[in-house]
Amino acid sequence: FKTSISLIQTQRQDRGEGLGTNEKAIPFNKQDYQTLKQECLAKKTLFCDPTFPAESASLGYNELGPQSSQTRGVQWKRPKELCSNPQFIVDGATRTDICQGALGDCWLLAAIASLTLEKEFLERVVPHGQSFKENYAGIFHFQLWQCGEWVDVVIDDRLPTRNGRLLFVQSAEGSEFWSALLEKAYAKVNGSYEALTGGLANEGFEDFTGGIAESYDLSKDSSHLFKLMQKALTLRSLMGCAISTSSQEIEAKTSLKLVKGHAYSVTGAKEVHSHGRLVQLVRLRNPWGQVEWTGPWSDNSKEWNSVQPEEKAKLVHSAEDGEFWMAYSDFIQNFSWLEICNQTPDALSSDTVSRWKFSQFEGDWRVGSTAGGCLNNPVSFCSNPQYVIKMEEEDDDPYDGKDGCTILVGLMQKDFRKVNRFGQNPNAIGFTIYKVTGYIQSVILRDVLLRQRPIAGCKGFTSMREVSERFKLPTGEYVIIPSTFEPNRNGSFVLRVFTEKEAVARFVQSVFSIFQFKKGYNMRLYRKLLEIGILCLQCSVVFYTGTDVKTDGFSMETCRLIISLLDKDGSGKLGLMEFQILWIKIQKYLEAFKKHDTDNSGTMSSYEMRDAMKEAGFQLNNEVLQVIISRYANQQCTVDFDSFVGCLIHLEMLFRKFY
Repeated sequence: FKTSISLIQTQRQDRGEGLGTNEKAIPFNKQDYQTLKQECLAKKTLFCDPTFPAESASLGYNELGPQSSQTRGVQWKRPKELCSNPQFIVDGATRTDICQGALGDCWLLAAIASLTLEKEFLERVVPHGQSFKENYAGIFHFQLWQCGEWVDVVIDDRLPTRNGRLLFVQSAEGSEFWSALLEKAYAKVNGSYEALTGGLANEGFEDFTGGIAESYDLSKDSSHLFKLMQKALTLRSLMGCAISTSSQEIEAKTSLKLVKGHAYSVTGAKEVHSHGRLVQLVRLRNPWGQVEWTGPWSDNSKEWNSVQPEEKAKLVHSAEDGEFWMAYSDFIQNFSWLEICNQTPDALSSDTVSRWKFSQFEGDWRVGSTAGGCLNNPVSFCSNPQYVIKMEEEDDDPYDGKDGCTILVGLMQKDFRKVNRFGQNPNAIGFTIYKVTGYIQSVILRDVLLRQRPIAGCKGFTSMREVSERFKLPTGEYVIIPSTFEPNRNGSFVLRVFTEKEAVARFVQSVFSIFQFKKGYNMRLYRKLLEIGILCLQCSVVFYTGTDVKTDGFSMETCRLIISLLDKDGSGKLGLMEFQILWIKIQKYLEAFKKHDTDNSGTMSSYEMRDAMKEAGFQLNNEVLQVIISRYANQQCTVDFDSFVGCLIHLEMLFRKFY
């Protein structure tokens, strides 16, 4: 119990010192790149990574498992065993460096291809100074954003091959290996190569930038989307789009040379004057570097003849480079999805670029304490973690013409790709937003929340890694409640909130505060008792509590805790004055216990523990409460009176010692 609380405090201190930012990335698996490299150079050995070994377990667990036919004949080889002159990067990192192998991770490769178009982001993920020549030690490293923090991932350069060829991603330039090594680093943080099968490019966008991604269905209302795209470009957001298609038609070309099922990058959104009216244009880039749209507003199309030369010169660059303009109306008719990855303020170095305002929180759902489930579970719903955001300033130049405050909420569950390895399914996650008034002090906003409807929330609960939504809300104060769909589902999450204007966001409950007892409790004293020992304590609780509380008396452990707390002279017994203090405490604790035993079962649901403990004088945060529930609740998530008193006595001892 004490160790768990100390760990929580250490983690908070680390975050306060900036650990987990890109400037202070956390060594993944506690492996420091420079230290390991220097050790290898000193010993004149090549690095072999013990945490992601060149073994079948690193390939996968099912389709790429040890018994799978797909892994037969696989050998792990270093680049110097595959070619005579391997190089990390040849003539810069480009889209031709990413050719898919025998792994269904095209979503990741599309994100890597887009990354090559943004030098600032690429240099953050792929650190400089890595080579197969100078100070080569078989060790490389990459920086990835993982669920709220940047990690520095160390790998060795042993890559899976078959018949002397790379099994997975490879470069069109046979001697170049940066993309294959980056894929290995990504597989390492997710547990195996097989864990990368299936996904959306937005997931890769986020892990390469630390941003929040959102998706738009272009078949639905897109009347304000052009303005939104313009605003996103001023914020240096990464944008991509694609045409939905069947698996049989992936990379098939339309009559106007658009490629189905292919990821395009959106690089511009402008308005031009043509025949006396404004025309909205969107600029796209095909990562292939060729095969361009041949319809209206394409390179050298007749539509450009109606644009003034000086305006045209700012937009048109005619070349077979994969980049082209098309009318926004054609864009929404031909493409199916638009993906936007919005960047955190620290992702951009330029002072001239507009920035989102950003808040991030980490939290947990724990069975018996904070895993309350969705609104379908009104009794436990309010026990979910809660976050308050206060927005007092409306947007400038709103993209939809409506006054209000733009807020982008992203809820991400941790270890999303790792759980499949153990036969588990990810949680279905979502969030709900309520409008509140006044300053929020209550730990559980039960009375407020259950009297009103939510003002906003995600469109539906999803078993994907992240659910994100954009909202336009009036100025005011709101509570965001992230939850799993079903109650009693353990999980950890990251909640991120982007706003256009400054906003104050915070976790509802404070860090634990020192208890204060209320005055005026009735004194019931046994004045004839001169000394009370452990045996009398065990009997007295049965005598006092009555039959409506399930207890056989205090356990030996609880009695020892009480004696340790109140025995001032070291006699191992309680004197009369010490017993008076104890009896006041028991009265207080019993009153709180009975009040929150809502079904009169004689026991209390662990979800009621927080309120009951607050009434008894203790206010705790979620992290400490989760430790308490795991220690004192039974498998049915209930707490009896003995455990309740033992918990409170234990807490008081800790408070006295550390505060």
